[in-house]
Amino acid sequence: MSTIIEVNNIYKAFGGLQVIRDCSIKVEEGSVTGMIGPNGAGKSTLFNIIAGTLPEDSGTVLLDGEDITHNTPNELFHKGLLRTFQIAHEFSHMTSLENLMMVPPHQPGEDLFKTWFKPSLVRDREHEVRQRAIEVLDFINLSHVKNELAGNLSGGQKKLLELGRTMMTDARVVLLDEIAAGVNRTLLGDLMGNIERLNKEMGYTFLVIEHDMDMIGRLCDPVIVLAQGEVMVEGHIDEIRNNPKVIEAYFGSTETEEANTSAN
Repeated sequence: MSTIIEVNNIYKAFGGLQVIRDCSIKVEEGSVTGMIGPNGAGKSTLFNIIAGTLPEDSGTVLLDGEDITHNTPNELFHKGLLRTFQIAHEFSHMTSLENLMMVPPHQPGEDLFKTWFKPSLVRDREHEVRQRAIEVLDFINLSHVKNELAGNLSGGQKKLLELGRTMMTDARVVLLDEIAAGVNRTLLGDLMGNIERLNKEMGYTFLVIEHDMDMIGRLCDPVIVLAQGEVMVEGHIDEIRNNPKVIEAYFGSTETEEANTSAN
C-alpha cells in the first residue's frame, strides 16, 4: 500500500502549553488506522490539524504527496478528505434524505440562473442526487427513517447518517472522531459493519480516534498510540494492549502507585 496521509514533524502549542511536539505519522491507502491515547495526549489537536480546522505551528501534512497543510476544510472536502464529529452535525429540521441530498457540491439548483432558465438540468440532477441518497440510506440501514427529521433520530442513527454523508461525494479519506460515543451496542455493530464495507468494498481509507478498544480491535490495523503529543508506539492492537509503556501511559506505573500509597 502507498501512503495517502503523511504528517511530518508537527508542533502545536496553546500559549505556553506544548500539545503536539515533533509528531509524525503515516496512514496507508486502504487502511483503517486507529489513533488512541490517554486524555490530553493531543489526539484531537492532531486530528483537527489534519482536517484543516486548526493551524499548526510548524510541520507539514501531505495528502497523496500534495502539501495540504494550509488548506481549508472546504478545500479538503473537494480533494476527498472528509471528517465526522464526536457530536453529530446534522441539519435537524431537514429529513434524513434531505440531509444527504445537501452534500454533493456544485448542484445546478444552487444557481438561480439555471433554476430559471434550465429547469430540466436542475430536475435531472436532483433526481440523480435523490436516487443516490436513497441508495446510501439503504446501505446504512436507515431507509425506514428517510422522511424523519434528522433532529428526531437517536444518537446512533445520527452517527450513521454522518457516515452516510461521506458516501454522497468522492471521499478518499474519512477521519472518524469518536464515532462510537453515545451509541448503543446494537447500532455500534451497524456502524462498524458499514465502516468495514466502505473500506473493503469501496476502498475508503479511515483514520479513527476512538476510546472503545473493542471497536479499535475489530477495525484498526495499525494502531498509533499518542502520549504527551508524541507517537509512543505503533503496531497491531495485540501488541499495543500488552505494551508496558502503553499500560503505564493509561494507568500509571505500579511503582508510582506503590510509592504514593507508602507516602500516605
